[in-house]
Amino acid sequence: MRPRVLSGMRPTGALHLGHYHGALKNWVRLQHEYDCFYFVADWHALTTHYEEREVIEKTVYDMVIDWLAAGIDPEKATIFIQSRLPEHAELFTLLAMGTPLSWLERMPTYKDQIDKLKDRDLATYGFLGYPLLQAADILIYKASFVPVGEDQAPHVEITREVARRFNHLYGRAANHDQQVAAALAKLSKDDARTIEKQRKSYGQDGSAEALGRGESVVRKARDTATLDNDDTELLLGHLKGSGKSVLTEPAVLLTETSKLPGLDGDKMSKSRGNTIAMREEPAVVTTKVRRMPTDPQRVRRTDPGDPSRCPVWQFHLVYSDAPTQDWVKQGCTTAGIGCLDCKQPVIDAILREQQPWRERAETYLTNPKQIHWIVEMGTERARTVARQTMKDVREAMGLNY
Repeated sequence: MRPRVLSGMRPTGALHLGHYHGALKNWVRLQHEYDCFYFVADWHALTTHYEEREVIEKTVYDMVIDWLAAGIDPEKATIFIQSRLPEHAELFTLLAMGTPLSWLERMPTYKDQIDKLKDRDLATYGFLGYPLLQAADILIYKASFVPVGEDQAPHVEITREVARRFNHLYGRAANHDQQVAAALAKLSKDDARTIEKQRKSYGQDGSAEALGRGESVVRKARDTATLDNDDTELLLGHLKGSGKSVLTEPAVLLTETSKLPGLDGDKMSKSRGNTIAMREEPAVVTTKVRRMPTDPQRVRRTDPGDPSRCPVWQFHLVYSDAPTQDWVKQGCTTAGIGCLDCKQPVIDAILREQQPWRERAETYLTNPKQIHWIVEMGTERARTVARQTMKDVREAMGLNY
């Protein structure tokens, strides 16, 4: 089986080119390499937009259409809606029982978002707890990887800490030591000694190399059918000094993204009114790009400019090939071309990129039942995985009575 990847987006408005180049483009690529689960994070949208339910309801299916238009294939990726799966809320609640409050308060995005969104009342439990809800979203599918940029890596790290704490609290049965001894007895004496040696080394020094050596011995025993899956999980947890890995610690999958700013040079954001929607009409795209500000020091057509001071240049870095970029730099710095000349290749490139999106989207816009069916099938597929995880969690916590 391919490793599983989990990611989601909040439905708070029409998707724009920043969403595509910052995440969707990678989603499309990853679906060919991993078992991808992509979800509509409508509960997460409520953490900051709880007074604007109409916006969320309107954009849920529009967002999924944008995903499909961008190239997400429902035959290769599982697409579902978070709120259709109450298992997410159940795991969130159970994880909250053992997660220290300080872990949530120290999140770098917590105070940052409160400062940035001063127009919203974010003094809510939902906003404070959303990293834990995000952890539940990831852990319930036992995802191996979460694709993020470097700024989002702390959210994956707290998920790892939550999983580690849960496994430590609930991964040990009453006869845990006897179970470990029985599993080690199935191995050769050399392999059993190696595991114990690497466990002690990892416990004393935190040596990733020692942990890796121990894990390779355990997995080799599993591959040769010396150990079954339960014994394998038990010994992998034993190596880390914890119990059985009920919940999987996900790893960060740092993805290369093309940073596309807004039309004004700042971050592309609907609230700033500086976006180009993924399915924006061609005439509107043309008008928006032509009105983009340029180098403020280039007042007249004959004044030489500096591309590094111009927001349009950032679009060229994403959309233009090397010869076009050279043409822009040469023409701008020598006043050989005007700003409208510089903008035209960007307009042409955006329209070319959008054309297949519009064509794919039209299929779903003319047949809304098809998009509903895709989400329904994906949700049921996700539910099967989520229910199995919750069965394991309830059993580990003693709630299977």
